[in-house]
Amino acid sequence: MFDKLMQAQQKAGEVKKRLDAITVTGVAEGGKISVTANGNKVVQSVVIADELFKEADKEQLEELLIIAINKAMDLADNVSQSEMAAMTKEMFGGLGGLF
Repeated sequence: MFDKLMQAQQKAGEVKKRLDAITVTGVAEGGKISVTANGNKVVQSVVIADELFKEADKEQLEELLIIAINKAMDLADNVSQSEMAAMTKEMFGGLGGLF
């Protein structure tokens, strides 16, 4: 049992490393705002086009930034779930189709 626990911890560490290397990008306003995060939901960068500063007021910029961040987090969550499902399937061999 202890060996299985150690194996699970090792696999979880491997998944975390893979998720650190995966990047996702959420965009808003046709790409004028983009937020890049890794698969572990850590924001790596925020890019706002100069033209948007001229076009939008503070509230619009904040709203668009929230949209881009939420999109990036949703994408990161999807990637994380896929990686965890693959790890679970690999570890437990499907258990008769349950995973």
